[in-house]
Amino acid sequence: MNIRQKNLRKLMVTPLFSACSFILCTFVVFPNMAPFQHFVNVLAGVIIGPWYAFAAALLTGLLRMMTGRSILSVIGAIFGALLSGYFYKYTKKIYMAFLGEVIGTGIISALVSYPVMRYVIGLPLDKFYYYIPFFLPSAAMGGALGMVLLYRFKKTGQLAYWLEKLN
Repeated sequence: MNIRQKNLRKLMVTPLFSACSFILCTFVVFPNMAPFQHFVNVLAGVIIGPWYAFAAALLTGLLRMMTGRSILSVIGAIFGALLSGYFYKYTKKIYMAFLGEVIGTGIISALVSYPVMRYVIGLPLDKFYYYIPFFLPSAAMGGALGMVLLYRFKKTGQLAYWLEKLN
């Protein structure tokens, strides 16, 4: 299979990851948390790579914004998906995809959210690390679920199958 066919497959799978994430985030609700966004980010980062995972997270965030969520739906997902994919791409270790999600969402997205919410939206936030206590547990919980599922896929041979088909 040539690179063009593999990219087309990734392009077709990306909205499926986004749809799964959107549905899970819509129907399984935790206050101020979206662990299933991070769950899907880790899966997508490993299976389809960093940029397609980024696209899936961006699409999910935009869909969530259309249903009344804030811009945090986008900011809180894209960095984790991108780092999750890159950490896995360069190490081939599933736990590194988890770590990328936690660092990308739990720290980077939280820090990027502060100036957006304070200076663009106008919320009176006092600390630059205000969002870290909200983003970090959500990213850790969802990322851990994604990591567990990926290890299960690896054990059954499904991960190798999908990586062969898409990479």
